[in-house]
Amino acid sequence: MQGKVKQILAAIQSGDFKALARGITIVENELNGFEVLMSSLKQNNQAKVIGITGPPGAGKSTLVNALLHHWLQTGKRVAVIAVDPSSPFNFGALLGDRIRMSDFYNNPNIFIRSLASRGTLGGLSAKIVEITELVKNGVFDFILIETVGVGQSEVEIAGLADCTIVTLVPEAGDEVQTLKAGIMEIANIFVVNKADRDNAESLYRNLKSLVHEKANSSYEIPVLKSIAIHKQGIDQIVEAIEKHLSLHQEFSEKALQLLTEKAWQLIIAHKMKDTSKTQLKATIKNSLESGNFNLYSFVIQFINRKNNY
Repeated sequence: MQGKVKQILAAIQSGDFKALARGITIVENELNGFEVLMSSLKQNNQAKVIGITGPPGAGKSTLVNALLHHWLQTGKRVAVIAVDPSSPFNFGALLGDRIRMSDFYNNPNIFIRSLASRGTLGGLSAKIVEITELVKNGVFDFILIETVGVGQSEVEIAGLADCTIVTLVPEAGDEVQTLKAGIMEIANIFVVNKADRDNAESLYRNLKSLVHEKANSSYEIPVLKSIAIHKQGIDQIVEAIEKHLSLHQEFSEKALQLLTEKAWQLIIAHKMKDTSKTQLKATIKNSLESGNFNLYSFVIQFINRKNNY
């Protein structure tokens, strides 16, 4: 199996999209060869990761579609990782068809993959860090990650992306105050999409005022307008992305925090790999039935028993 996984990785590094799709499936589902594949990856920062987030209905997929059209015209190779809400029944991606991006499914310079969030907080898939590192080992200029939504808990994308775009629509004007703390943590660029609608100018001015208050002497977060369905404002968005990437090439504190948290989770998962949740549930049930149950005492005793085996 190790030899086969190495072949898959070599094919990914040569630009084979079928091998990349297979590799993502191995990673997402922790199939046989998962650890070999992940430990064989090389650190590669050539492909820049662009996160696109925002509330439902903000036109994120339409914006991704417009950016793909733009970058194709300039000869770029782009991977799209679209994280969709999960079906409550089979945990698959509900929006997996990605109809708006169907123009690119057979394009040799565009790779598109939908992932299910599977209930993960942060708007991302549980394996998004690993999958992103795998895709970075491909032959892309940009990796676009479109998340489920935006909110206080969904700052994970800021650690993963080299540049994060928060997309809002005029109808979200009343939400800006609610989202203020979260989006100021997340956004490197604000885009007011569907800017031909009522209240677009008001939202634009409010955001401009908000970022101006938070700006330091050297940098102020760009606030841009777009009508993505008509590809209006896309040139300005691309220019803002390129400027941000040129000014912020250092490894961010948010990225370090994300990797630390991910390493912590992997260490915990490794330590708990021999622990059955079903067995744990049965043990808790027995302890409850015996009376005088204390959760913390139970956990300490459980850990001690596990360490003594």
